[in-house]
Amino acid sequence: MTRPAGPGAAGAGRASPGGAWLVGQPPRAEAVAGVSLYCFPHAGGTPGEFVRWSQDLPGVRVRAVQPPGRASRLFEPPLRRMADLVDALVAAIGTETAVREGRVAFAGHSLGALVAFEVARTMEARGVPGPDRLVVSACPAPPEAVPPGGVLHLLPDLELLREIGRRWGPLPEEIRADPELLAYTLRGFRADLEALETYRYVPGPPVRCGIVAIGGTGDPAAARMDRWSAHTAGPFALHTLPGGHFYFRDRRLETLRLLHTAITGPGP
Repeated sequence: MTRPAGPGAAGAGRASPGGAWLVGQPPRAEAVAGVSLYCFPHAGGTPGEFVRWSQDLPGVRVRAVQPPGRASRLFEPPLRRMADLVDALVAAIGTETAVREGRVAFAGHSLGALVAFEVARTMEARGVPGPDRLVVSACPAPPEAVPPGGVLHLLPDLELLREIGRRWGPLPEEIRADPELLAYTLRGFRADLEALETYRYVPGPPVRCGIVAIGGTGDPAAARMDRWSAHTAGPFALHTLPGGHFYFRDRRLETLRLLHTAITGPGP
């Protein structure tokens, strides 16, 4: 994670300039009429990791979601409710899909899978052009996606930091060594966890787009991902890859080959 320029001014209680909800590299020529892939990061995740996927996804234009409270929007107040995230993303993505040629796909990891699902079903309900394919990664299907208890977002900073390290791995040293940067990073994590832990699934029609579910063999979430099949009226497929919750980091090329097939092929 790269620290944004000028943190002193933004971190001193003054509002930072509004940042883009969607970021990505300029599309290659072959991706202009190909597939637009919108990537939704996990709790505390930043868009850069997913933007770099475009290097290994020929014919795909990658657009990564960048909510307030992370990356170049680190000093903006983060959103703490799923409904607020969904409404903002429907507007941002819908502006692009309304004029976009070619296919559209969503891919979300962990919390991002849940956000992507809610954005997809909201776009369909509102008649906004949405995805042709939804890829959900390392996330149980609703209503099981919300962990019991719902207390992580209420933990003091030190306890929250320990839980993040225990569950998902330690934050980078450059973040942990900088008190100001750590405080803003934990604020973003806390907001994401609050959005997850206060989320309540409202039953509704299944989405029309097909769903592809992917999980790591060592991640407990993978054992419950077959239940995503109940949330689509289209085709469904379930894949597992060796690894834990962040299987795609160790199996990057294998993951991206599977993802490429899922979003460009005729079916899951």
